Amino acid sequence: MMLLNEIMSNNKKFVDEFEVEKLSHLPQKKLVIVTCMDTRLVGFLEPALGIGRGDAKIIKNAGNNVICSDVIRSVAAAIFALGAEEVMLVGHTDCGMANSDSEKLKNSMIDRGIKEKDINEVNLKEWIGAIEDEESNVLKGVEKIKNHPLIPNDLPVHGLIINPNDGSLKILVKGY
Repeated sequence: MMLLNEIMSNNKKFVDEFEVEKLSHLPQKKLVIVTCMDTRLVGFLEPALGIGRGDAKIIKNAGNNVICSDVIRSVAAAIFALGAEEVMLVGHTDCGMANSDSEKLKNSMIDRGIKEKDINEVNLKEWIGAIEDEESNVLKGVEKIKNHPLIPNDLPVHGLIINPNDGSLKILVKGY
């Protein structure tokens, strides 16, 4: 069965069995979380943090990286348009973006038909979100968020690392 067909079949079953509840689009815990897109965090991060459906705005990308302006834009939207009052940048151990091999990535892109001239127009390591290590990435990300001119100075920005195997958290930065 093709994946899309499987997804649609699962969705029909979900909708048929789901008890509808009206939730606000506003984050009930007034929290925005920036985290990694790692598959091990799906359905895992929220319970590990005690976050339920409707509690927080969650922004995911490769390596929970704050290099792109879209992350700041989304954090600002959560603050100014949706009422978030705290930010958590949550990295994780054993991140696939740590020490990512740019040359291997470039070769893979070329093998899939991406033109080398197009690849060369970006700093591939930065563009893909490669990081040196998980903890320094969180620390740098917290500083980028805190020091951005469109983010209020009084906003608590926390930095944490989660273990994707057992869910344990380590605080790197207490934003209070």
